[in-house]
Amino acid sequence: MRSHWCGQISSAEVGQAVQLCGWVEYYRDHGGVIFFDLRDYTGRVQIVSDPERTPASYPVAQQLRLESVVQIAGTVSQRPTGSENPRLPTGALEIYATELVVLNPVTRPLPFLPSGGDPVREELRLKYRYLTIRGDKLQQNLRLRHQVVQSIRRYLEDRLGFLEVETPMLTRSTPEGARDYLVPSRIYPGQWYALPQSPQLFKQLLMVGGCDRYYQIVRCFRDEDLRADRQPEFTQLDVELSFTSIPEMLRINEELVCHVFYKIKGIELTAPFPRLTYQQAMEWYGTDRPDTRFDLKLVNVSDVLADSGFRVFREAVQNGGLVKILPVPGGNEKISNVRIKPGGDLFKLVTEAGGKGLAYIRVREGFELDTIGAIKEHLTEAQKQAILERTHAQPGDLLLFGAGPAHLVNKSLDHLRQYLGRELDLIDPQAVSLLWVVDFPLVEWNPEQQRYEALHHPFTAPHPDDLGHLETARALAYDLVWNGTEIGGGSLRNYQRSTQEKIFNLIGLSPAEYEEKFGFLLEALEYGAPPHGGIAYGLDRWVMLLAGEDSIREVMAFPKTQQARDLLTDAPAAVLPEQLKELHVRMASPRKLSELPKPHE
Repeated sequence: MRSHWCGQISSAEVGQAVQLCGWVEYYRDHGGVIFFDLRDYTGRVQIVSDPERTPASYPVAQQLRLESVVQIAGTVSQRPTGSENPRLPTGALEIYATELVVLNPVTRPLPFLPSGGDPVREELRLKYRYLTIRGDKLQQNLRLRHQVVQSIRRYLEDRLGFLEVETPMLTRSTPEGARDYLVPSRIYPGQWYALPQSPQLFKQLLMVGGCDRYYQIVRCFRDEDLRADRQPEFTQLDVELSFTSIPEMLRINEELVCHVFYKIKGIELTAPFPRLTYQQAMEWYGTDRPDTRFDLKLVNVSDVLADSGFRVFREAVQNGGLVKILPVPGGNEKISNVRIKPGGDLFKLVTEAGGKGLAYIRVREGFELDTIGAIKEHLTEAQKQAILERTHAQPGDLLLFGAGPAHLVNKSLDHLRQYLGRELDLIDPQAVSLLWVVDFPLVEWNPEQQRYEALHHPFTAPHPDDLGHLETARALAYDLVWNGTEIGGGSLRNYQRSTQEKIFNLIGLSPAEYEEKFGFLLEALEYGAPPHGGIAYGLDRWVMLLAGEDSIREVMAFPKTQQARDLLTDAPAAVLPEQLKELHVRMASPRKLSELPKPHE
């Protein structure tokens, strides 16, 4: 139906007869001569129709509506001097339509124009997602996503010898992480499948099966609370290999990431990437996914202020917490007292993240410390000097204090650091900071459930030097962080049954429980399982960052809302009672189909 694509018409085609298909955009009637842009996925080109030069197409052109699907035939020509459009690659060309066929007209009012213009509510863009996809932005993002996946496949297969293997979508529920999406079985009444949160167990079994190097671009499902970079269903790049070590794992993945960046963005990254231990990341940045594009680091002064006369500092340390400082170079001139005190935006930011509030010191000329309230009364000269030396503060600097339980101090000062990094223009938006965070704790204590739980997952291997004290052991785990966002994480796995059973015991599973849930894996480990390890990347998140977007919804064709609803198909939705009966499922409060709420209500 077409000889060329709209965005690929060039000066080489001047004088040639062409046939194009696409959507009508930017329709203009200039006193009897009709102009419109014809758009397809490659771009747009100007089409012209007038009653004298193109009498056959003119009556049709007069009736055109925006976004109707048309086919045109005509000859490519140069635009008259002065009428060129420098914003379009085809802006110096036009085509007089000798033939114009409406393949499918728009027959109802458009909710919005795909080409842009006035802002459109996200709910509307999701409900009419096919119109959003027609627009340049999402069209480009979907093609970028395709290019990323294509470059990953080619590199893993052609350069590194990985084998792509599909793993099951219907599997067993093993609720050790987020909540599962459950699927009732019609054939086995009262029994359920679960949609996979990840292919973790199957990829380990592939290693037992001798596949050696596996990868998969796989759909995963988690019924969890949502944020801008999360969806109930998402895509993961899953990788596993046998007979590997952490240095080899990091090297292979650095090669892959460097390849994708160069192929997609033309950026040459330098490997190896920096490494931070989990302890260093938490100490310096308050988070295990630090943004190191700017150099504000937290400073721990708990030991300096352990016997402080200021009760808030002293009690924080005595209760096992922390006192930390975020030094802000030049902050005296940039940040007022009003913003730090109760009611100020920085105070609110910290308290919303769980912090108790903000104390501060301003460093004046001559290294005089300008303090307030109880801090001024209770800091000794030795403590002041220790604070100056540890923070490397200079006159004009502002020192912001957080005190309290360690996790709240770290979380609140991390939020404050990121906020100030953006506000004070400390971040180069073009910079790319990739780093590995390693040596995570194997487990952490859950005070609500009064038990240990795996920090990553229970199949992560402990550091061999820490086998005698698993409660405080380091994990053979690693996360890849890009500009403050975790894009991938993995570990070496437990490949011997005895070690895996110790981990299950540590996190509070009884032998009967782990035999029921994971007996097939434990049995497989006794049949000659090789040492193995892997990593999983959030592909949606990776593409989001490459595209410069703030939400993974902007790089997915058909995403859900933050409430896990599909506005396009009106899902989730009620099903017929007959369907539930077939599945042996009964609703707790039976209601008529017409009485159930619609997804958008």
